[in-house]
Amino acid sequence: MSKNHTSKIELQVELDENRIPEKLFWTAEDGGITQEEAKAMLLSVWDSNAQETLRIDLWTKDMPVDEMKVFFHQTLVAMSDTFHRATQDEKMTATMKDFCDYFAEKLEIKKQ
Repeated sequence: MSKNHTSKIELQVELDENRIPEKLFWTAEDGGITQEEAKAMLLSVWDSNAQETLRIDLWTKDMPVDEMKVFFHQTLVAMSDTFHRATQDEKMTATMKDFCDYFAEKLEIKKQ
């Protein structure tokens, strides 16, 4: 019987005196990432017992608003891709993609 592999993802948050994030770092050794700096992160975890999503949403105080808008757009696009992979629901995926296009248009974000 083979031993299961365990993979670890670590998050490090440096806070100022008011407990506002100044720096965010993440490590995922299996992915070759070590102490990579980030300006924002959104983490969602499904609690099956409570049937609810638990979240950690953090961004550094120097995260520019224009970058935050792009970050949200790219996150929404990625969520629609993940939704499709998880459910194979073509119709709702198309609706989500339409919203992503609308979101980018209203915020005047160039699609990347």
